[in-house]
Amino acid sequence: MRFSKSKKAVLYGAVGLLVALGIVAWVMTRSSAVPPKPAPVAATIEWPHEEVIGTSVEGRAITAYTYGSGAMKILFVGGMHGGYEWNSVMLAYQFMDYLKAHPTLVASQLSIAVIPALNPDGLYKVVGTTGRFSAADASTDAAVLASGRFNAHGVDLNRNFACHWQAKSMWKGREVSEGTAAFSEPESQALRAYVLAERPVVVVFWHSQANAVYASECDEGILPLTTTSMNAYAKAAGYPAVASFDAYPITGDSEGWLASIGIPAITVELQTHTTIEWDKNLAGIKALLASVPQ
Repeated sequence: MRFSKSKKAVLYGAVGLLVALGIVAWVMTRSSAVPPKPAPVAATIEWPHEEVIGTSVEGRAITAYTYGSGAMKILFVGGMHGGYEWNSVMLAYQFMDYLKAHPTLVASQLSIAVIPALNPDGLYKVVGTTGRFSAADASTDAAVLASGRFNAHGVDLNRNFACHWQAKSMWKGREVSEGTAAFSEPESQALRAYVLAERPVVVVFWHSQANAVYASECDEGILPLTTTSMNAYAKAAGYPAVASFDAYPITGDSEGWLASIGIPAITVELQTHTTIEWDKNLAGIKALLASVPQ
């Protein structure tokens, strides 16, 4: 069949119109399509909050690391006796690594603060650093290890607090200095200021090597939550729970001072000077956190 020129023109025009309409519709569909929503990004937890709470005699930083933002703070302290008990510092760092990897351990109403090394000068004497270190860094010389117990003034910091403080005390048959007065040392001053500002609900001190968990008291006896915390940690960790340390007289201790101002405190003594007994202490930590009144 043959078409006249006029009919061909009409036919070509109709085809062109249809093509144009198709192109317009395709463009409008593309421009009005709703782009897919991006996949949700998991919220990052900015832990820990790092705070220098003071400096040592030799100017080394004493740092507190806080995990969580709840109103009820639990404080863990390592390295009170510096390099003499270097494993208490390693335990603190291991706990910090665990908190970063397992943030759900910190309930919403809690915050956890860790001071890994309260006596950085004493730690430095033994391991040669105030940061992370390995067991291989620690001196095995008995005299060096013993010297690391004290701060750079030669003061036993756990005898420099205001609970029955006196100028001298005995340790392993020798006389040691408790300072010129309670809180005479910058390290104990730093802990005092931090505790008074933060008012933790319970404080845990890591030491070695008496292999037990001890309560604390000064003049008013043992606080009820101290007993609860001691028993919870000790039972879960498998350490003996001991209400009172009686191996030798202790004066001016930090735990006793905390008891005197109404803050429960316990001392966890590791079994040796070279191990952190991580699984035991993690179990103790979890039990302690669960025992804190909500």
